[in-house]
Amino acid sequence: MAKKKAGAPRRPAARKEEPAATGSTLKELLSAETLEKLKARADSIKEEDRKRAEEKRAAEEAAKQAEEKRLAGDFGHLLDNSRLDWKSFK
Repeated sequence: MAKKKAGAPRRPAARKEEPAATGSTLKELLSAETLEKLKARADSIKEEDRKRAEEKRAAEEAAKQAEEKRLAGDFGHLLDNSRLDWKSFK
């Protein structure tokens, strides 16, 4: 048989808010210097992400061009992808 739990179930304690923090926003609580540091860090992260995306796009484009150049010299690929209607070339 299952054992019964001893005692009443516990309730979580209610949070007590500090009177100074009531109705305040994070912007109001932080100093101007701290806000400037956070904004600068956010801008640098955005710039790093933009550069990373640009480098990735450039690498993909270079790989695509290299593949096209490689396939342009491959006779089997050219033969497979050419039109077989030779009458138009008379």
